[in-house]
Amino acid sequence: MTRMKSKWLVLFIVFGLILTACGGSSDDAAEEVVVEEEPAETLDAPATTAAAAEPEEPAAKVCLVLDIGGLGDQGFNDMAYDGYNKALADFNVEGTFLEPDEGGENRGELLDLCAADGNDLVIGNGFLFAGAITEAAANHPDVNFAITDETFVQGENIRSMVFAEEQGSYLVGVAAALKTTSNVVGFVGGVDIPLIHAFEAGFIQGVRSVNPDITIISKYASVPPDFSGFNDPVKGKEIALAMYEEGADIVYHAAGGTGIGVCQATAEASAGGEKVWCIGVDTDQITTIGSAFPETQEYFLSSMLKQVDVAVYNAIRDVVNGDFGSGSDGGPAVIRENLASGGIDISYTGGYIDDIKDSIEAARADIISGAVTVSRERP
Repeated sequence: MTRMKSKWLVLFIVFGLILTACGGSSDDAAEEVVVEEEPAETLDAPATTAAAAEPEEPAAKVCLVLDIGGLGDQGFNDMAYDGYNKALADFNVEGTFLEPDEGGENRGELLDLCAADGNDLVIGNGFLFAGAITEAAANHPDVNFAITDETFVQGENIRSMVFAEEQGSYLVGVAAALKTTSNVVGFVGGVDIPLIHAFEAGFIQGVRSVNPDITIISKYASVPPDFSGFNDPVKGKEIALAMYEEGADIVYHAAGGTGIGVCQATAEASAGGEKVWCIGVDTDQITTIGSAFPETQEYFLSSMLKQVDVAVYNAIRDVVNGDFGSGSDGGPAVIRENLASGGIDISYTGGYIDDIKDSIEAARADIISGAVTVSRERP
């Protein structure tokens, strides 16, 4: 097409010269004809748009299956999800996360779905995955599995991530005993099971280490096989209000989503009377529940920190680096987090226990050194 236009331009110019040569004056000169020529096309012309770079292959594929309560529990599930997201960003990991139905009956189905989808690591967040993850690990021996809060699983391709909840609970028990003015404190457990007994046991021992005469009221939101106690804020608020009515001025919860209601009760119970407090669990709940429900923020004395996010992050990191490890004799590899490892801690956010920090840190040092042993069994 370009060559054709060039040819016509030449003919017009020649025609104009002939007219001039034939005596045409300036008045008779042919009107100048201008033909715009398009830029020539060349085979070696550089492309104007660079080819898209090939996407980088993911270092690993990971699937996280949350437990009852799902995202938004302001604690255990949200922390696991945070660790998972951080690992995805840091290690170029392709990830999927799933949530079970309301009763959690489809845990096994979700684990199998993740394993069959080619994931290198499948994580079940919570002790209730124990039976399902043992079965899934046997069905998929080439896939790595990890579970939080449970050691009673079978499979060399399983990592069990457990925590010394009793140690952190001991520290918040010390804080509660030093801060109570009524000499009555409370504990709210989500479901009446051994795992939550460890929180209660540590709290009781911490309180009694300071003052054995303090009254401790304990109450659970549900009893197995009813596990709704981990996701019932209305019930949590009801239990906590009753405790405050009985004279408690500090209530510690280990109740998942139910704990949201426990801490919501503080503002109502404090209205027109003495200020009461709640102690959060798992995450620093003055910044999680406190952000979601700002009216509660000033009533968080502290939180017992259980770094589920760190455990999940480390499991993903180790799979990427080929360091996931395995158990022996058919059992799982067990990772234990405690005060010494930093996987368990206490929060000073808000500054409400800064004045007793020396006493709390002395208790921490005694536990780490072995001078104090905290039992997971209730006194």
